[in-house]
Amino acid sequence: MKRTVQGLTKLSTFILAASLPLLALSARAADDASQLGPQELVTKVAQDTLRDLDAHRSEYKQNPKRVRELVDKNMLPYFDTAYAAQLVLAKNWRTATAEQRKRFVDAFYQSLLQNYGDALLEFTPDRLKILPFQGKADDTVATVRSEVRRDNGQRVPVNYSLRKTANGWKAYDVQIEGVSYVKSFRTDFGSEIQQKGLEPVIARLEQQVASGTVQKPTASAEKK
Repeated sequence: MKRTVQGLTKLSTFILAASLPLLALSARAADDASQLGPQELVTKVAQDTLRDLDAHRSEYKQNPKRVRELVDKNMLPYFDTAYAAQLVLAKNWRTATAEQRKRFVDAFYQSLLQNYGDALLEFTPDRLKILPFQGKADDTVATVRSEVRRDNGQRVPVNYSLRKTANGWKAYDVQIEGVSYVKSFRTDFGSEIQQKGLEPVIARLEQQVASGTVQKPTASAEKK
C-alpha cells in the first residue's frame, strides 16, 4: 500500500515535533540516562522536557530560536544522527567521503529542527499516551509505541525506533501510522542523488538550511 508523505504534512509536522521531547534529555537526568531502558528513557524525557516547555512556553513563543537551541542542546546526545543519516543515504553512504558524511549528518539534523522544531510549542502533556512496552530485556533494538491525540480527538499511532549503543539507548526513527520518516527521506534523497549525484544534494540541503527554506519529503513511502 502506498501513501504520500505530502498528504500527511500537517499531521506529521505536529507529530514529529511531538517526538522531539522524547529524544531530548534534561540536564538533571543526563548522568543516569545511559542506564535507562528504552521505555523508561522515552517516559522520563517526555516528562522532563514538557515540564520545561510548560514553565517557559510564552518565552519560547516570543523567541522561537530558543526552541531550536533547547532541542539542539538536549536532543543531540540522545538522537543517533549519524546512524539515521546512514540509513537515509543507504548505499550512497558507502561511497561518500568522510567530509560528505559529516556535512550530510549536520545538514540533515538542522533541516529536521527547521521543519519541525517550532511546532513543538503546540505540544502538551495531554496529547501523548505512551503504551505498554513489548520488548525484551536483552534486546539491542526496540520500538516504543505511543499515541498522539489530534485536535479532533482521534489518536494516531506513533512508534519510536531506538537501538542500544555503548552510551545507552538512542533514537533514530519515528513511524507515524506506519510511515517511517527515515524511509521517506531515503526515497526522496535517493531519487535526487540518482539524478544529480550526492554532492549537489548535500549542497542544496546546506543552502536551504542556511536560508531557512528546507523542504519536507514529498516522495511516496510504502506503509510497513
